[in-house]
Amino acid sequence: MPSDPLVAQHVLEFPGGYTRTTGPVIGRFLSELRARRIVGVRTAEGRVLVPPLEYDPATGEPVTGEYVEVGPAGTVTTSAWVDEPLDGHPLDRPFAWALIRLDGAGTDLLHAVEAENPKALAPGTRVWPVWRDSPTGHITDISHFAPEVTKIVSGVRAEYRLQAGGALRVFLEGVERGVLLGSRCEQCEKVYVPLRLACPECGNNLPDTLELPDTGTITTFAINNLPDPRAPEVPFVSAYILLDGADIPMIALIGDVPAHEVRQGMRVRAVWVPESERTASMANIRWFAPTGEPDVELA
Repeated sequence: MPSDPLVAQHVLEFPGGYTRTTGPVIGRFLSELRARRIVGVRTAEGRVLVPPLEYDPATGEPVTGEYVEVGPAGTVTTSAWVDEPLDGHPLDRPFAWALIRLDGAGTDLLHAVEAENPKALAPGTRVWPVWRDSPTGHITDISHFAPEVTKIVSGVRAEYRLQAGGALRVFLEGVERGVLLGSRCEQCEKVYVPLRLACPECGNNLPDTLELPDTGTITTFAINNLPDPRAPEVPFVSAYILLDGADIPMIALIGDVPAHEVRQGMRVRAVWVPESERTASMANIRWFAPTGEPDVELA
């Protein structure tokens, strides 16, 4: 009968730390790291080794002793993603081990790179070192590398004051009364809304002011999935509406109907705010809602 294997567990540990001399080459490399610089050493053939070595691994010849500052940025040549870091890893969140060809170097440096996901760290990705607050002369003085900044997110807010004059003022005053005003061109016979003083097609003055109904037909529309304080819900629909009697559509929100039920040719009517709340603003129309009439076949 085979006997059970004899197993003895051994632990090799240096509680006070293991001390070793670095030698002049690695010592120079670590001293430069303490000063937040990365250096390599030039070989007799002109290649820069990073980290520096005492001998050229390709030829076995001693290096020249000429130290060259490289980087600090570099290019990822290959990487391996670590989804679940282990104790002792440089980062406590997903990262990649990567070979990095620092600018000016002839060999690759292995180090950790923090990235959003493996796809964000394709070969050719530019990376920069992230230094620790208090360098001590150790490879960990570089906490890790991070991809080069290629985009930023900035808050955007524009505040301006629009003063309505001429035709726009007359149109908005009409909206405050609950009516939509348009203009008819005597030459091309087109009706424009909002009200205009000149025909954009033939340039004639537009003396005729017409009061148009607040019903119309959706000619085209878009479904929006980003919140808008004016919208009834998300997703919401913005649409071009051809008012009855007009030749040019106007844009407005669509409400009181699920977004997926909105369609071209749908008949709609303006939903007004109460008269007591109206001002000289298009906000007087909350949105347009379906009338229930049969759809119109668009030409």
